[in-house]
Amino acid sequence: MSDADVFDLWFDNTAQQGSKPESDSSRKIVNHEQKQQQRQLLPPPPPPPPPPRRTQQQQQQQQQQRSVMPPPRPTPTAAADMSVANASNGKPHRPSRSPAPPRDEEAVSKIPNLLPHERVFPIQIGNELFKLSGASISSDAPSYFSQYFYCQVKKAQETGEDLSSAIRTLYIDRDPRTFADISLHLQGYHVKPRDGTHFVRLFADAQFYSLPKLISQLYEESIFISIGHREFQIPRDIFTDPGNSPNFFSLGFAVFFSNPEDLFPGLDREGLLRPPSILPPSVPNRSAETFSEILHLLRGYPVTIRNETHRAELLRDCRYFNFKGLEQKLIAHHISYNQARRREEIVLRLEDILKSGISVAADVSAASASPGDHLAGWVNYARPYVDDRAAELVLEIGGESTRLHFQPNSVRAEFFRDTRARVARLFEVVATKLNLPPTTQPLGLLMASGGAGSQPPTPGHTPLSEDLVRVTIDAETSIILDGKPHTFEAPEDLHVGNVSANSSTGQGGGHESPTAGSTSNFLPNSRKRRRIDSLGNAATGSHAALGAEEWVVRTGQWRLKIQGSRNGKSAVEVVLVAVKLDAYSSENARNAARGFLNG
Repeated sequence: MSDADVFDLWFDNTAQQGSKPESDSSRKIVNHEQKQQQRQLLPPPPPPPPPPRRTQQQQQQQQQQRSVMPPPRPTPTAAADMSVANASNGKPHRPSRSPAPPRDEEAVSKIPNLLPHERVFPIQIGNELFKLSGASISSDAPSYFSQYFYCQVKKAQETGEDLSSAIRTLYIDRDPRTFADISLHLQGYHVKPRDGTHFVRLFADAQFYSLPKLISQLYEESIFISIGHREFQIPRDIFTDPGNSPNFFSLGFAVFFSNPEDLFPGLDREGLLRPPSILPPSVPNRSAETFSEILHLLRGYPVTIRNETHRAELLRDCRYFNFKGLEQKLIAHHISYNQARRREEIVLRLEDILKSGISVAADVSAASASPGDHLAGWVNYARPYVDDRAAELVLEIGGESTRLHFQPNSVRAEFFRDTRARVARLFEVVATKLNLPPTTQPLGLLMASGGAGSQPPTPGHTPLSEDLVRVTIDAETSIILDGKPHTFEAPEDLHVGNVSANSSTGQGGGHESPTAGSTSNFLPNSRKRRRIDSLGNAATGSHAALGAEEWVVRTGQWRLKIQGSRNGKSAVEVVLVAVKLDAYSSENARNAARGFLNG
């Protein structure tokens, strides 16, 4: 339609307005024509811009991302709202790196269906009300709670009663603070005891409520104990060493909680309203500092022994708690390799010897050098639970409990007090190792006198020695006599025969005392006697109590040699080979070494 046609049409319409009113259809036509005319007069809109060109590499990356990305999952309303909020804030949403694999419902839910999991059950403990779901109560079942509410649910199902009105509150008069931790356990949290009091309360209530999982968990927890009024938390695996188990904790405290099925043995649980009260385990009469050092040693760390008093404290508590392996590590000892003898040696005190560590090693060199002495050997020792192989024993005997008698044809040692009994028991163990009877007393005499236990043990009761034990002193023995170094020299007319100066060969073990013919030429304490004579004092009076041919040994170190015996009680005997001696030959020398009291 041209502009002229439009004008003619408008003119005709305006001319007719005076005669009749304009109809609705004519108005629509005019409006339509006007809109078309305006559209024709307006310039056409510009074409849309072409999309940006993408390189082939970008297209491949986009295709790989589409293939890796999982299909969109329906998001809940809250997640949709959050995505909208992130979009409005201009923060891009960070997709998850790896989608979670689908989980089976049976794998997720391992809680038994004893109670409806979605139902809430009220429990009144003391003055506090706890509301636990059926899933929480069923997580540690069967228990007192699960059985109580299960009966109510079952009764409501049989009678057709509504569960909301059928379930009643369970009232228990116990500590609500302890049950708060138990409720956390039922809800799936790990509950760890804080101290000994908290531990025994949790254990008692777990047993009272019959919670099997909590009982088992508490049984595997660390041991909580108070020693010297200090709380200690001791891991149970610290006692796995066979040398330190069984001990005080496994035989004493732990045995009380050893059976999860019966925490209170001998207690009738029928009609039991509450469990008996349990005191936290404690040992108030031991030192907390000493036990702390013992724990440090059990964990594998070294502890510096300050002095002998400190060592005695550690050993005393190790014996109290029955840590046998640790005790063997703490006893005074010295292990070294003797180049002259070409063997390892261990120096131990007599009171620290255990019969389980004693052994006898044959002396091969002595047997080859002297075919008649095929029984030669040395007593060896290995600390139980500690040493993996035995070493040659060097026995240390102190306390001024040894006296040496220089007889015309031998040197003999006499022991006093407890040392005498210990030496006798040591010889009995050595005789047992040699397949000999431990005692030579007649059986009838022992039975008539009340048995071997009623007789005082002496070395003479063993088949390896007389009451006075044979002693060998050779040129290698280090001697301190009366506070001064002393050289033990044999007289020139001493007939040594096949006795070797080197005791390691096992051939006699060295020089013994001279024969009867040379006794007047050899006195062990002749130097001391000459000093006394120069002062004008003869060896009389108080000095006569200690004979000229006697030494009192303050401390001595000895090797124990097994050798053949011709005129003894058995085919073999034990000889003490002197290694180092600290002795005095008169009471004057002992008094000279005496000190005054300080303070």
